[in-house]
Amino acid sequence: EPSRDITADIKTILTSLQQTSVAISDIKLCNKDILGRLTSMETHLTESDERLSAAEARIMMLTSTVADLRDKIDDQENRARRNIIRILGFPEGVEQEALPMLLKLPTGMDLSLERAHRSLAPRPGQRLRPFIIKLLRFPVKELLLRSARDLGTLEWEGHKILLFLDLSRALQNRRQQFLSVKRILRDKMIKYGLFYLATLWVTYKGTTSSFATAEEAEKFVKTL
Repeated sequence: EPSRDITADIKTILTSLQQTSVAISDIKLCNKDILGRLTSMETHLTESDERLSAAEARIMMLTSTVADLRDKIDDQENRARRNIIRILGFPEGVEQEALPMLLKLPTGMDLSLERAHRSLAPRPGQRLRPFIIKLLRFPVKELLLRSARDLGTLEWEGHKILLFLDLSRALQNRRQQFLSVKRILRDKMIKYGLFYLATLWVTYKGTTSSFATAEEAEKFVKTL
C-alpha cells in the first residue's frame, strides 16, 4: 500500500540521515584530531626553528671566536719570528763569516746574533739546509734585508744566496696571493713593494696606494 511505502521510505531516509550524522561526527572528530596533530607539529617546528636559529647564531659566534684566536696566535707567532732571517744557498760552515762580506757591511759591525743554526733538514728539492739567524735587534735585521735588496743578486763562491723573512705558514699564504698582481706590475714597470705583514704598496704617476688584499690590488691594476 502507498502509505506503507511512504513510511518505509521515511524510515530509510531517517536511518540514512542518522548514519550520515554519525559519519559527520566521526569526520569532525577525525578533523579535530588532525588539527590537533597539525598544531602540535607547528609548535614543534617553531621550537625546532628557534633551536636551529640559536644553534646557527652560536656557530657563527664560535666561528668568529676561533678566527680571532687563530689571528692572535698567528700574530704572536710572527712577532716571535720578527728578528729571524732564513738564508738559502750558503755552503755548510761559512755562513757567519761570509754574511758581512756578502752584504758589504761595515768592517767589524756587530750583528748581535742571539743564535744561528741550520734547519734540521732541507726541504724537498733543496740541496743545502737553510741557515737561520735570530738577531737581538730589529734594526739590524732590517739593515741586512735592505742591503740584500739594494745589492740585487747575491752570490758566494758560485752559490746563489737568498734572504727571506721567517714567516708563519698562514702569513706566507697571504703574501703569496699577491704573486699574480706583482707579476703584472713588473711587466708594466710600475713600482711596488710588499710590506709586512701583507700589504702591497703601489706607486703610479706619483701617487702611492696600499692594498690589504690581492682582490683589491687586482681591481686597481685593471684600471691602469
